Amino acid sequence: MIAISLILLSLGLAMDAFAAAVAQGAASRPNRSTALRMSIAFGLAQAIMPVLGWTLGIAFAPFMATTAHWVALILLSILGLHMIKEGFDRDADEPMKQLSLWPLLMVAIATSIDAAVAGITLPSFGVPILLACGVIGLTTAVLTYPGVYLGALVGARIGKWAELLGGMILIGLGIKIFVEHQLFGI
Repeated sequence: MIAISLILLSLGLAMDAFAAAVAQGAASRPNRSTALRMSIAFGLAQAIMPVLGWTLGIAFAPFMATTAHWVALILLSILGLHMIKEGFDRDADEPMKQLSLWPLLMVAIATSIDAAVAGITLPSFGVPILLACGVIGLTTAVLTYPGVYLGALVGARIGKWAELLGGMILIGLGIKIFVEHQLFGI
């Protein structure tokens, strides 16, 4: 059950990066180099940022022990709702240029802010932090690479739906954590 939760969290967090990769692929003529650069940048950002959130979670451990399920529900729901709102607000026809190094890093960091916030909830998963961060980063990298090519094939409109799905996954995961704690004390 823990592995499924971690994979769902990883998929939910990867959707912002996937949506950005699809949009980039739709707006430019992607090549392997572009896809690989995006995959590495997004994967590393998503793997590193949860450590920041996790560190904050440790600093407030006594408080987190009694409220982690509430924090997980609230934070993941807020993140999910934000992703859904951004998905609806996104202008699919807005042109996008191929990202150079600094803009790519900025997009990678921006799409991984939710991973930092989600990192606060990692203790409630009962998974070692390095394993969790590795799974989150690898999932993002693996999804980003084909996302660039998918964008080139089907256009920018699918990026919106990827973000909506990611938001729904994060909200569902928050509800699951809350319900498990209420029912089973997990």
